[in-house]
Amino acid sequence: VQLQASGGGLVQSGGSLMLSCTASGRAFTGRAFSTSTMAWFRQAPGKEREFVAAIKGRGGGTFYADSVLGRFTISRDNAKNMVYLQMNSLKPQDTAVYFCASDRGRTINTAIRLMASYDYWGQGTLVTVSS
Repeated sequence: VQLQASGGGLVQSGGSLMLSCTASGRAFTGRAFSTSTMAWFRQAPGKEREFVAAIKGRGGGTFYADSVLGRFTISRDNAKNMVYLQMNSLKPQDTAVYFCASDRGRTINTAIRLMASYDYWGQGTLVTVSS
């Protein structure tokens, strides 16, 4: 099982970036990916990892942290086993390592922001927003 995140980089305040995450391996074969909840978390230097956004499988909806609502958009392409995070109007406080994560399709909505709900994690991609 592998989650490969990419798309990070250096961008000026107010700019945009799109992160991508590809899921591969036995856990995502067949319809497994399409039923899983995919999420993005981030961890800034010296801070705990925090929830950013999530998208449920089978059209179950999207969820966002208050800090990114209206600026970030999460989406998925089940045919490609990929999830995306479009980040607009970036701020210096968005600087962090961004991780994608996946569950086994069993997370209820009230637990979707919890790290413990996710079974698989990618290696992270660094986003740096300069002021």
